[in-house]
Amino acid sequence: MNIFLIGYRCTGKTTVGRYLAKRLERLFLDTDLEIVNEQGMKISEIVTKKGWTAFRDIEKRVIQCTCERDNQVVATGGGAVLDEENVKRMKDSGVLVWLRADIKTIEKRIIEDNATQDFRPALTSKGSVEEIRETLFVRNPFYERAMDFFVDTDSMKIEAVCEMIIQNLKKIESEKTNNF
Repeated sequence: MNIFLIGYRCTGKTTVGRYLAKRLERLFLDTDLEIVNEQGMKISEIVTKKGWTAFRDIEKRVIQCTCERDNQVVATGGGAVLDEENVKRMKDSGVLVWLRADIKTIEKRIIEDNATQDFRPALTSKGSVEEIRETLFVRNPFYERAMDFFVDTDSMKIEAVCEMIIQNLKKIESEKTNNF
């Protein structure tokens, strides 16, 4: 079973994913980083040169390959859940954990993250708060439909987020065992 971390940019998917993978002794994979390594260019360059549609096609293929393996913790790109096939594949091979954060937290983390421009190109031409608000309005229903459970990461330390994920995973495993 894989553990897929879904959610908007800067909600902690990569940071939590690395820590969780280490804690559970699993392989960690970041689909955005896989795309960057495979394409030999930053996401912002891919989007500029090839467009968002081409980026989403590459992302879809990377997710498909990822779902063919097992026992991983996977940080997905923020828009991965917009594609129904991605969601189905991820659900078929694991559990989806929605890492959530409020707009102010996301904005603060984006400002503090040096890699934001390269790995997280602007999605709209609006200012950061407006972009976050608008994008969350569109994406939150996708995250909600895709998730098996969520964790709010606003004021929690990485260790606490991981512990909450582990406890929820144990609950899910227990429910599966009791249903057979």
